[in-house]
Amino acid sequence: MLLVYYPKCTTCQKAKKWLEEKGVTFEERHIKENNPSIDELKNWHKKSGLPLKKFFNTSGLLYKELKLKDKLPTMSEEEQYALLASDGMLVKRPILIGDDFVLVGFKEADWKAVLGI
Repeated sequence: MLLVYYPKCTTCQKAKKWLEEKGVTFEERHIKENNPSIDELKNWHKKSGLPLKKFFNTSGLLYKELKLKDKLPTMSEEEQYALLASDGMLVKRPILIGDDFVLVGFKEADWKAVLGI
C-alpha cells in the first residue's frame, strides 16, 4: 500500500499514526515533493469510484487563491487532472492506495471497512 500525504497536515499525521497502530504495512510518499502525475490521478480516480472534485483540497490556500470553487464546474476532466498534477498542495490528502482501492481523506470508519480492520 502507498500512503500519499503531507507531513505537516494533522489529518495526514493522524492517518499515518492510525495505520502504524493497526500494524498496516505501507510506503510513504510526500505529496509536495513528489506530485501525483496525470496518469496516476486518472488511475486513482477510476479506482476510487469518487467524483473527481473529491480529489481537490478545497480547504487549501492554493485552491482558494485560484478561485477553483467557481472554475472547476466549467473545466474539463483533462484540465482538472492537469491542474491537480501541477501542484501536490491542490490534492486532497491523505490518499491510501491499494491494489484494488483508493481512499481519499481520512475517515476512520471507511478505512477500517476497506482494510478489514
